[in-house]
Amino acid sequence: MARVCELTGKGSIKGSIIWRSGKAKKTGGIGTHVTAITKRKFYPNLQRVKALVDGEVSYIRVSAKAIKKGLVIKAPKRTWKKPSAVKA
Repeated sequence: MARVCELTGKGSIKGSIIWRSGKAKKTGGIGTHVTAITKRKFYPNLQRVKALVDGEVSYIRVSAKAIKKGLVIKAPKRTWKKPSAVKA
């Protein structure tokens, strides 16, 4: 399953981890130096939400930012009871 927001299309982006060694000049050293750079990925903060999609209730994977913006219409709470629980 792709790590992509179903509403905004936000996906993972590339970045890097930078290793540094040495002590900062500010704290009495001779300065820090980059010793290695490796690739990494930044993933979006996806949440599984029950929402109304085209008039039907379904689960979608949406970024937290989309939820905060109000792009997601949450599913209404169930008010009906199961048929076996209702007795006349």
